[in-house]
Amino acid sequence: MRVVKCAVLAIAIVVGALVPASAQAPNGGTPPIVSRSQPITPLGWWVMGSIGCAAVSPIIGTVILGRELTIGEVYHTTLGCMLGPVGWVLADALFPPTVTGPNTPARTLQHKSARVGRGRHFSIPPGGETRFVSNEVLLEFSGGASARTREALARSLQLTQLDTQTFTLTGRTIERWRINGTRTVPDTLRLLARNSNVVAGQANGVYLAMQTQSTKQDVAADPGATQYVVRKLHLLEAHRINNGDGVIVAVIDSKIDTGHPDLAGVIAAEYDAVGTPDSAHAHGTAIAGAIAAHSKLVGVAPKVRLLAARAFSGKGESAQSTTFNLLKALDWVASKNARIVNMSFAGPPDVMLREMLIKANARGIVLIAAVGNAGPRSPPLYPAADPGVIGVTATDAEDKLMPQANQGPQVALAAPGVEILAAAPDGGYQVTSGTSVAAAHASGVAALLLAAKPNLTPAQVRSDLIRSAQRVPGKRNEVGAGVIDALAVIKPPTR
Repeated sequence: MRVVKCAVLAIAIVVGALVPASAQAPNGGTPPIVSRSQPITPLGWWVMGSIGCAAVSPIIGTVILGRELTIGEVYHTTLGCMLGPVGWVLADALFPPTVTGPNTPARTLQHKSARVGRGRHFSIPPGGETRFVSNEVLLEFSGGASARTREALARSLQLTQLDTQTFTLTGRTIERWRINGTRTVPDTLRLLARNSNVVAGQANGVYLAMQTQSTKQDVAADPGATQYVVRKLHLLEAHRINNGDGVIVAVIDSKIDTGHPDLAGVIAAEYDAVGTPDSAHAHGTAIAGAIAAHSKLVGVAPKVRLLAARAFSGKGESAQSTTFNLLKALDWVASKNARIVNMSFAGPPDVMLREMLIKANARGIVLIAAVGNAGPRSPPLYPAADPGVIGVTATDAEDKLMPQANQGPQVALAAPGVEILAAAPDGGYQVTSGTSVAAAHASGVAALLLAAKPNLTPAQVRSDLIRSAQRVPGKRNEVGAGVIDALAVIKPPTR
């Protein structure tokens, strides 16, 4: 209804401006009678056609977009029909374009890509969203933006550039800026969206490592006997076929204890996206060990080559990262020809991160992520819910779903993730739970599969993992296709 009212108002304004003064009633009286015998001139046909176009175009736009148009969009289409390009300029002057996304209510800013003019994208956190660095934004400038223009923009919005990097996977140069004043991230992005020199902008999202608990553990002489994962995934039988020999697996996580006896000789390269000194962390060490342990513990794929990409920092059990650090880590592991990327973390949807994941997937990289430990009522967490990513949940020794695990269509598979005996910093061991370690087990099984069939695409890896999974109690959105099985996925077919 508002669309129709706005369209009628815009038409009335233009028609009022176009109707000659002689055709208007003096002093508001009855207008003079126009003879019906006069032929319609070309100008008349143009006026009638323009009015028809102006009346219909907002309605058509509403149907195509699946939402009510903003006032600015109504004026843009209506005045464009009447006056052509001049009408567009006039409409933009009267009502500046509102930043919205597809299927988004007018003036509601969703945490997803919002297009602002041709080739420009801004993602503005909605009200209530707090999973981002409170005083930072990530920006991409147009190629024609001069240093003077950038400096002027920084002064006017009280911004300071902190970091910049050109990413090979996407070909984009992203800059990290600090907000010096009291202006919020959403308000800063709205102002930046008005500047044509900035082609993309978003918050610097915050991501957390997915671990629910961790306790130190003294291992016995035969810790493998207490590793129910070995039995559950049929690892001993699978290792008679292969051990993930030479497959490059990237672990994007907190700092790994690369000197741990269970990880000796498997670390191919290290990278630090954070750039600040830190000691080995429990989360990253546990994830690496779940994949490749080969001393006191039995890892899923003990002969892989690990890329240790540190993107998280923290003390104790907590660890967090940001969009910018994750982008740097992803770009690095892709440059090192990783076949599998393990992402045992979760956070908000992110446009820049999603684009890089899509590019990595297109290059043949298998992406595996923890679905999260926020509980069954939590909305989907990312990157597990992003396209092309294999989302993994956690089950226990009896194949029961971990109560804290997220649920939803993003759950592709389940893997052991409750009370797992894992490696810990300083050569120690721990018992840990969470969808994080479950994702690591799935990454190890994927490595066994690629060692057996190195030419598989990411889609084929996903299909084989799902096909070979063992069905367990639970709905599809709880446990996915079932619990992964290392032997079933690589066992040669019987003749």
